[in-house]
Amino acid sequence: MIRGRTVSFAGILLVFLWFMGMGACSKKTVPVQPGVGPGAGGAAGMTAEGVPSDEAKWRELGLYSEPERKEFQEKAQVFENQDIYFGFDSYVISDEAKAILNNKAEFMKRYPKVRINIEGHCDDRGTAEYNLALGEKRAHSAYQYLVNLGIDSQRMTTISYGEERPISMGQSEEAWAKNRRDHFVVNY
Repeated sequence: MIRGRTVSFAGILLVFLWFMGMGACSKKTVPVQPGVGPGAGGAAGMTAEGVPSDEAKWRELGLYSEPERKEFQEKAQVFENQDIYFGFDSYVISDEAKAILNNKAEFMKRYPKVRINIEGHCDDRGTAEYNLALGEKRAHSAYQYLVNLGIDSQRMTTISYGEERPISMGQSEEAWAKNRRDHFVVNY
């Protein structure tokens, strides 16, 4: 008799828990504020895919007006279009390169949330391994110069592409000189 009551009580308990579980899993209606949510630059600033919206990115950079954003984009384009160049088999920064890096440091100070990638490149003379090492030294030279100008090291990453990404395909001193460079990419 006790065993029958235990089974009945256990059955009732299971049915009760099942109904409670169904209620807990049901969808609930959440009130939405106008202008908040995916694609609207809402409180989280995320799209439906979990990617920061453009508006959230601009706000993170501290750029709220369209003229500020346009100015930033123009300056970022100039930043990326100015590579620095190196002599043959060298990672020493020239005076001309220093002037360009000084301008890049001013840009980074003006926009303190910007992060950059510094890409080291080489011409195709030498082994692939040697050129990867030389490209890393070139990228690190620019990195260290910017750190010495007061740029936070956490805002910069370096990578060497060695001879893998030439911008000039010729086999002349002119072509090789164009490939011995650091290229800079703005991340925002």
